Amino acid sequence: MNENKALPLIGFAAWSGTGKTTLLKALLPRLKQRGIRVGCIKHAHHEFDVDKPGKDSYEIRHAGASQMLIASQKRWALMVEDARETDPSLQEMLQHLDHRNLDLILVEGFKAEAYPKIELYRAEVGKPWRYHEDEHIVAVACDEPDQIPADCTLPRLNLNDLDEIETFVLSYCGLMAHTQNQAERQKRC
Repeated sequence: MNENKALPLIGFAAWSGTGKTTLLKALLPRLKQRGIRVGCIKHAHHEFDVDKPGKDSYEIRHAGASQMLIASQKRWALMVEDARETDPSLQEMLQHLDHRNLDLILVEGFKAEAYPKIELYRAEVGKPWRYHEDEHIVAVACDEPDQIPADCTLPRLNLNDLDEIETFVLSYCGLMAHTQNQAERQKRC
């Protein structure tokens, strides 16, 4: 679908413990079933490692390789050692995705950056709403929609209604026609 135009991008921003990853894990298979190729970028607030001690790639990276690319017939991964004082920006991370093979980018986190995002909210987390201080929030989703403040003029979504969230994401990102065309192609086969 992507022919050298900017990829639609939307993210999910919330305080830790609200369910960003849980939502993404539920939403991704639905989008894939519609034929949408999704790239994801997740922000981590802590040190992380996706490689395991004892594996050759881990040992090579820790021996001093600045970049370690491991590949098989099913996947490849590039680990880059890049110690810095601050977190990388979302814009910088977007440049590392292969946009030619994607239809949509979903972002988890990077809540302080300027990009369209849905604010997820759960009262039990005990943190304040962010929509009134972030002009880039395009909708709010709450597990108890009646808890969304009356002054909120943004689209209101039920955090527990995957159909509603999926429809909003597709509509906001201009992908409804893509999924309808995909369904028509599948009917013909």
